Amino acid sequence: MRRAVIPLDRTEVTTLHPAMRLGLFGGSFDPVHSGHLLVAQAALEELKLDRLIFIPAAVSPFKPGSIPASSAVRLRMLRISLVGRPEYTVDELEIRRGGVSYSVDTAREIQRRHPGANLLWLIGADHVAKLPAWRDAGELARLLEFVVIPRPGQPSGEFPPGFRLRELRGWPLRISSSEIRDRVRSGKPYAQLVAPGVAEIITAENLYQATG
Repeated sequence: MRRAVIPLDRTEVTTLHPAMRLGLFGGSFDPVHSGHLLVAQAALEELKLDRLIFIPAAVSPFKPGSIPASSAVRLRMLRISLVGRPEYTVDELEIRRGGVSYSVDTAREIQRRHPGANLLWLIGADHVAKLPAWRDAGELARLLEFVVIPRPGQPSGEFPPGFRLRELRGWPLRISSSEIRDRVRSGKPYAQLVAPGVAEIITAENLYQATG
């Protein structure tokens, strides 16, 4: 039986359901693709989430020198990919905050809005070993349970001590945003790897084309 979707106000603190389970899915989403959506569905089902929140970064701390598509365009691609899925929402808090997007700042804000909620943060397997070096790692370990997105054919490795971690079993991420950008630049087909409407935005905005 599916859990009832609990509507969330993105700006007001809510205490209506202190035991709600919120999945937090951060990233550049440049662009969002079918792999992201499969991971989201797996998380929703396996973790019995009340809601999964996509949180696009302003600037990723892991890609400080990269120049992503504009925030407005990345938000459009996310929203068009999630049409008809009320169990998902998009939160612009990192984009509104600007600058480098640190997970601890986001976790603090989500906890402030939804005190008592269980916060489960989706993380790529390649970031697991680096968790102790994240900003305010001790506070992150207290605020969040991390859910590891496995990479096909790659072990997640040992989980660092002090963190609550589990591995997502279903639908590992088999494609990447960088792969899609490369396919656009090289003229290879990519429309089947993104949600309907995203390919049209990429074409209309002339995204990811080779320069120079």
